[in-house]
Amino acid sequence: MTRSLRPFFDFFASRPVALIGLVYLVVIIVAALGANALVPYPPEQIEPVNRLSPPSWEHWFGTDHFGRDTFSRVIYGSRLALLIGVGVVSFALATGVPIGILSALFPRLGRVLMRMVDVMMAFPSLLMALGLIVILGQSVVNAILAIGMVYLTTTARITYGVSLRLREETYVEAASSMGASTLWVIRKHMLPNMISPLLVQASFVFAFAQLGAASLDFLGLGAPPEIPSWGNMLAESRIYITRAPWLLFYPGLMIVLTAFSLNLVGDALRDRMDPRFREMLGNKGR
Repeated sequence: MTRSLRPFFDFFASRPVALIGLVYLVVIIVAALGANALVPYPPEQIEPVNRLSPPSWEHWFGTDHFGRDTFSRVIYGSRLALLIGVGVVSFALATGVPIGILSALFPRLGRVLMRMVDVMMAFPSLLMALGLIVILGQSVVNAILAIGMVYLTTTARITYGVSLRLREETYVEAASSMGASTLWVIRKHMLPNMISPLLVQASFVFAFAQLGAASLDFLGLGAPPEIPSWGNMLAESRIYITRAPWLLFYPGLMIVLTAFSLNLVGDALRDRMDPRFREMLGNKGR
């Protein structure tokens, strides 16, 4: 373990609940990346003779109405969850950060961009995602774009607030007065000082992306039905809630645990990177 990472791990070690969330996320990532080696059955393998079998040593999470192994499909669903989370976070940062910075540095442009962001934020997140999916069409890529459009607004707002503060800093004004270009100031002074709040924001966006993707899948507007995802599994098995409740329990549990763990890690990162919180910890240690 390098010296630079030691405080990070020590901080999580001092917060057992956040550490549990971090360990869970690591397990999910490993399961998603190694799904081919971990699953006992192909997720699309149909066995009508084992239709709606309860959990057993042969099928740990039982089987669905086609006889497909639920455990294998849950593991493969984690791969899609990871893909959508990374895609939504990347899109939200790639669009929201430039909007926030430009709005702070160019007030006239900012008045227009921020009003557009306000209009987008006025719509309920799920309703806006549904409308975009109807326009774009059903696919994994379009689901990422639709959910990303929802959360670029909060990313842009956070970036805008941080940029307004940074542009008043002495070193930024000094660089501008010495003839430094706007792009140089953004790259050298503003972006490095935004890493902490943006990293925290990314963790929360990742969590809400899981809930948004599952909602779209459940409504039949997210990933195509043939792709194993936690939301699709819930949608397919809802009519068997009394006959085979395990079909809803395991994918639902994965959605809840993943979103909850991401929020725990996000809260811990916010506390770790908030200067006021670090100062409080330092005062307590004296």
